[in-house]
Amino acid sequence: MAINYVSGKPSSWVVLSDGGRPTEDIYFLASAAPALQRLGAKVARVTASRSLGAAWMHGQAFLRQYTGSNLLLCRSLPLGWLRWLERHRSAFGYIVYLVDDDIAAAANDPTLPAAYCQRMRRIAHLQPRLLLLSDEVVVCSEKLAQRFYAQHGNVSVLTPPLIAPLPTREHFTLSPSAQAPWKIGFHGTRAHLTDLLHITPALWAIQQGRLDTQLELMLGKHTPSQLAGLPRVQTPDPLPWQAFRHYQANCRLHIGVAPLLETPFNQGKSFIKFLDIAAMGGVGIYSNRYPYTEIVRHGENGLLVEDSPAAWQAALQQLVNNPQTAADMAQQAAIDAQRIGDLQQAVMFWQTRQDNN
Repeated sequence: MAINYVSGKPSSWVVLSDGGRPTEDIYFLASAAPALQRLGAKVARVTASRSLGAAWMHGQAFLRQYTGSNLLLCRSLPLGWLRWLERHRSAFGYIVYLVDDDIAAAANDPTLPAAYCQRMRRIAHLQPRLLLLSDEVVVCSEKLAQRFYAQHGNVSVLTPPLIAPLPTREHFTLSPSAQAPWKIGFHGTRAHLTDLLHITPALWAIQQGRLDTQLELMLGKHTPSQLAGLPRVQTPDPLPWQAFRHYQANCRLHIGVAPLLETPFNQGKSFIKFLDIAAMGGVGIYSNRYPYTEIVRHGENGLLVEDSPAAWQAALQQLVNNPQTAADMAQQAAIDAQRIGDLQQAVMFWQTRQDNN
């Protein structure tokens, strides 16, 4: 058993959390942490409260319990906790700063929701201090890593692990019809609303031109009006993270759509949607650009499509007109998702940092 001892204690990791639970779970808590714990490491998650004076009130207790621990910081910290950690940096072991979005690009992207941009501006303002605190910056893609090479001397890439179970694909064995329609899904956040709007004409044409397709857009009241009123369109509200994980494990898709326009913010994205669509049993249609061009083999485990709505409509028609081909691609996507999202890769990634620091 490889255990690194720091200050006489078994190696431990503490996620000092600013609330980014999806990021924490995907890249550490629900992927690598269980195996690290089986190997003897201690893992904890502590919420860094934003309430006034929280760091001052709780910092000493944190210090007593976690001195010598390695810390994982995701995206940001409340200002009070950031100041506290700057004062007590020497009390802790290896500090990793984990980022899964280009925060600086998001802060200046006029296509994103105003409240989201404002939140990203606050994080971007604090990011240089987080970089100074950290021994290593871990990001979700090579393109995002390139944004940090000039700002930090130790930048690594950890692509997203697959933390969801892969389902069987019995839903492909039913003959698509009005009674058992093709289910097409978009499960992106509002940050991808502009991307969805770009392919809305294609989705509109499919829903108007066929009776055997059902469209699910998990955007609630933010669903584009052009689509919300169409027949066989479901617009559930976005779900909290744990509820979404439960939903994802029980949802079955035939086709997932993942448009990604050429913007500075999108250039830093990971291929997480490939894993999400596979986790719902579907085959994906993706924008023909990075990061999807790194893992999607057109016509084998998904479709890569240019930006025109006509191209997206043609891709949708290609799949629904060829059920067996779509099922074969979904099966290959599942195989590839299992391989590229192998949890053991994440375990080895974090174990290396645990054992060497």
